[in-house]
Amino acid sequence: MKRLHVHVAVDDLAASIAFYSAMFAAEPTVAKEDYAKWMLDDPRVNFAISARGATPGLNHLGVQVESAEELAEMNARLQKLDGEVVEEMGTACCYARSDKYWATDPTGIAWETYHTLDSIPVFGHAAADASASASGCCVPEPTVARVSGCIPVKGKPAASGCC
Repeated sequence: MKRLHVHVAVDDLAASIAFYSAMFAAEPTVAKEDYAKWMLDDPRVNFAISARGATPGLNHLGVQVESAEELAEMNARLQKLDGEVVEEMGTACCYARSDKYWATDPTGIAWETYHTLDSIPVFGHAAADASASASGCCVPEPTVARVSGCIPVKGKPAASGCC
């Protein structure tokens, strides 16, 4: 079985471990002083790309559930965290009508939890106006803007690795 690997640079490891442990309902399988990893079988991955005028790069991450009950469970987990949770019921986005909850992790990355109700023939609320949905699927504005990853650092050996 293959897994999608997502690596997120964070400022506050402890807060991020708490957030992701709640989000995934699991503790990390590896936890170090500067690193944590979860090896998850559930959820499976839904990966999407779009060319709608948004800045290239990570737009948001998400967990797609298969029922209203699972969505309610995800919302209950998110509500236990300190951050704001934004509810969107019956929203039109990405050629689908969905019920959603949005949360922002401690680093400022938007997380969407959603249950797809039906497919629709348009990208979102303003199908004729692509600029109205250029940010993707109405992703809440991040509280912290970050762009980072496994980038070689000048003066560091190439074999140092990061993932």
